[in-house]
Amino acid sequence: MNTPDPERMAKSRLESINIINALRRGTVPAGGLERIAVGLDVEEGVIAKQLEYVEQGGGDLKFIRGEYGSGKTFLVARALEIARTRGFVTSHVVIAPSTPLHKLKGIYQQVCANLRTSGEEHAMKTIVDNWLFGIEERLLSVSGNGTEDAVLETATEREIETALSGISEMNSALAATLRTYYRANNTGDFTLAQAALGWISAEPNIGRELKQKAGIRGDIDDTIAFTFLRGLVSIIHAAGYRGLAIAIDEMETTQGLQRNQREKAYQTLVRIIDALDRGDMPRCYFLFTGTPALFEGSRGIRSLPPLYDRINVVQSDAFKNPRQPQIILSKFDTAKLELVALKVVDVYARAYTEPDRERISHRFIRAMIRKITTRFGGRVDIIPRIFLKEFVDILDKCELYENYNPHDTYDFDTEHIKGELKKEEEAVMVVTF
Repeated sequence: MNTPDPERMAKSRLESINIINALRRGTVPAGGLERIAVGLDVEEGVIAKQLEYVEQGGGDLKFIRGEYGSGKTFLVARALEIARTRGFVTSHVVIAPSTPLHKLKGIYQQVCANLRTSGEEHAMKTIVDNWLFGIEERLLSVSGNGTEDAVLETATEREIETALSGISEMNSALAATLRTYYRANNTGDFTLAQAALGWISAEPNIGRELKQKAGIRGDIDDTIAFTFLRGLVSIIHAAGYRGLAIAIDEMETTQGLQRNQREKAYQTLVRIIDALDRGDMPRCYFLFTGTPALFEGSRGIRSLPPLYDRINVVQSDAFKNPRQPQIILSKFDTAKLELVALKVVDVYARAYTEPDRERISHRFIRAMIRKITTRFGGRVDIIPRIFLKEFVDILDKCELYENYNPHDTYDFDTEHIKGELKKEEEAVMVVTF
């Protein structure tokens, strides 16, 4: 008879609690998304195939298109989760006034700041350390364990230069700073080592001492950020990971920029697409998200024909083809939300105790959806975040109080959520007097 693995059960319960905690806060859970995903099997399969190609040395991308409430953020999170389970490092960048698409340095800085592996967030240091450790291990296996420290250091520094030779031809500062980081770690100068990592990550206000010791000038700017991103991917792969998957989210904010900035932003996308197609960015995968207006509006991608031609889709019938450059998401509907609710009940059972299925019945779930949807102009696609937050609250009360019956007591009141509504949610909320 097979007995459950206690460690696996504990891990599953921890993941379940994390999911429920995130839903209580109205956010997308950090892991376990496959347990609450619905209607995305085809899209996930396409992304998984792309990642398979990328991990074999290719480069690829996908644009995810959908209105608010279509699940773009969820699909992005799920795609990055799939990437991490396959051994990729991931990074999630949100386009905003502080990180506009036309500023490559800012994009690169956010990529570095948000590097994540399957076991660690903010993983830049771990990635670089694993890479350097791998170089040392390889040198020791060739020369024997009796190699003196000074000889090993010299040989490792040569390997750093060799590994980044292609990048150094265009800019030698990356290899120089990594050598400085390696030496600083070996001598116990951790302040200098941290400064070196900060400079590689394009952090502001890095001291003059690092630049003097590394023999470099200036900082990473828009002109070299793309080169440094290529170097980062090389380091990630050499450190034992499959590659780097980057999500560039909420690109629709680009439409609000001045014309010259918009054109520069869209030209950045052309540059990325062409670099991937030429094979200049192996083992790198990009996900971009935006609303339909970004793709079709007068201030969107259509305004730059070379970009529009590269990512436009052939759409002649109701059968969407997610293998094309864009994955076009449909709006969330009642059937999908019901399925998500039932999956959340299963997750809650693993996190805490089995909910009372009579009090949390399918009939009650449908009634609850109707109550919330009515207050938001009948828009099911707007309410998933709000519904799930309310739904977890009801699950909690059913567990805590035996005499709590949501059929009799639950009534959706918007007063307690008005301060936390997003602008899209506020725009369709029905005001009652």
